Amino acid sequence: MEQEEKKVELTKRQKLALKAKESARRFQREFRKSIVTAMAAAFGFLIALVWKDVITEWVTKISETSPVKNSLITALITTIIAVIGILLISKLYKEETKNP
Repeated sequence: MEQEEKKVELTKRQKLALKAKESARRFQREFRKSIVTAMAAAFGFLIALVWKDVITEWVTKISETSPVKNSLITALITTIIAVIGILLISKLYKEETKNP
């Protein structure tokens, strides 16, 4: 009788150990996803900073004769580029999640 109780207790411990291992695996996966997302965001921010200077110079040359301020045109062009980028990334992400 006592041996049966030990067997039952052992299986409870095994189940608990399996749950703990699975939980650790899920945490590890989510942590890696978060790190990858943070790194991608950092690189994206770096790219945005570089392109900001290029766009500003380009808009300044174009808008020298324009009555509209350079910063307004720069903001409009940057917004358009960012929206297009967001739409493209969203579309790629949807396709990726459909076909994992």
